[in-house]
Amino acid sequence: MTTEVDLAVPLRIADLTAARDPVKVVVGPEVRDRVATARTFLSDVLGDDRAVYGATTGFGPLVGYPGRAELRDQADNTLAHLGAGQGPDLGPEVVRATMLIRARSLAQGASGVSPHVIDALTAMLATTFVPAVPRLGSVGASGDLIPLGAAAQALRGRGYAYLDGVRLPAAEALEKAGLEPLPLDGRDALALVNGTSLTTAAAALALDSVRASHRAVQTLTCLLADLLGSDPQFLDARLLRAYGHPGAIAVGAQMRRISAGLTPSGKRPLQEPYSIRCAPQLLGAAEDALRYVDSVVRADLDSVSDNPLFFPDEDLVVHGGNFFGQPAAFAADLLSMVVAQVGNLAERQLDLLVDPNRNGGLPPMLAAGPGQQHGLQGVQLAATALVAEIRRDAVPASMQSLPTNLHNQDVIPLGTQAALRALDQARLLHILVGSLAVGLRQAAYVGTRQPTAPGCAEVLAAVAAAVPPVDPDRPLDGDVRRAADVIATLNLPADLIPAPLPARDPRGDLRAGAGAELGEDAADVAVDGVFGDQ
Repeated sequence: MTTEVDLAVPLRIADLTAARDPVKVVVGPEVRDRVATARTFLSDVLGDDRAVYGATTGFGPLVGYPGRAELRDQADNTLAHLGAGQGPDLGPEVVRATMLIRARSLAQGASGVSPHVIDALTAMLATTFVPAVPRLGSVGASGDLIPLGAAAQALRGRGYAYLDGVRLPAAEALEKAGLEPLPLDGRDALALVNGTSLTTAAAALALDSVRASHRAVQTLTCLLADLLGSDPQFLDARLLRAYGHPGAIAVGAQMRRISAGLTPSGKRPLQEPYSIRCAPQLLGAAEDALRYVDSVVRADLDSVSDNPLFFPDEDLVVHGGNFFGQPAAFAADLLSMVVAQVGNLAERQLDLLVDPNRNGGLPPMLAAGPGQQHGLQGVQLAATALVAEIRRDAVPASMQSLPTNLHNQDVIPLGTQAALRALDQARLLHILVGSLAVGLRQAAYVGTRQPTAPGCAEVLAAVAAAVPPVDPDRPLDGDVRRAADVIATLNLPADLIPAPLPARDPRGDLRAGAGAELGEDAADVAVDGVFGDQ
């Protein structure tokens, strides 16, 4: 069944992921009225000979020069010089999410865009048409000008596009999709390109993927502890409430749900290595960071990123910088830091698991016949390489500002690079999760005990159903990806948020209260995901 998206309400990440396939985008009367009102206001403003950037002027540092007299010629004046992108084409899921976000921004009625522009975007999203958009060229400062310029040109029948996954001249792809080339004037063209929709799309999709991997590592840490027979006191509710960080409290509560019933073997050290013992603190800090990224992405998905903006009720045309992608730049860089440390945790847990000096006497590399077989040796080598790759690219893009555009853009956020990089890294983290899952499945085969917690047993059964034991050796690249997908989609208990922290008495001691007893989560409340039902 085709997903339906209503432009009258804020977008959710689920809408963006759905848009990789054809979606029905609803443009209701409320949206049509406000878009038409702003368009009529623009006509009145131009009739009064008031200066409007991009409609009556040149662009960027050439704003002091008049634009082309004919508004339809001004569209070419806007777009032709932006045909300078380089590199491989972006993935179709990113481009289509970008176009949906652009439609929502324009639908808020502050851009003065022609109503038929929004109709063209919604018609495109109902097909498999995807503009061919080069990855390189945006600095995210005046919006994603060059990538969005390529998308706008494809909608006009210029450049290239994909239809059903086949790259074609855009005019041919439009015709085969049953779409008409999009007519634009100067304001329409500028409104299509003068926003951060690509940056927002990449950041949102990266967040969605990292969220899934973050939940998966919580789950796999519980399974690791259960298979090894660890004492679960590192998840003690009192311990984590004393720590005081909301993310750690929430992560600990979720991990207690999954590991409920875990019985220690009594054979492990009093204190596990940090990759187990400090997991709720590490993953909790990641949770706190992800909540910040959630808030930025939520704001961006409901943002009008354009310049200028039109306010008909107040007879105002306001020129400013709502195309400046600094919030997403900071958020995406933070997301990359989360990926690096969560990925490092997963790799260290895999390293613990394959080491006979720390894994409770399991065979080295979890090989079913060490020497004749090599078990997880290749998987662990690849996991190490993935961590190195993530770390190499973890330098924040948002601190790399340099002037361009005749110093009109004298500071730039580089949010596009940050967001696309975070999306790349999120995909590597997904593979690291799968690598750990395969290791846990193999550990259960070569000698660990069976899980004592029902939740952990469910996780192991799901992975075992998708990944056969490694006996004899075989290529495991496909198994790693399959295990990652299984864990990412496993239907586990809902994420939790903590109740307010207990008050402290004047001596600084935690007062006893709900949830203070060992393992008790009475104060924790189950909630939906940050963006609703995803």
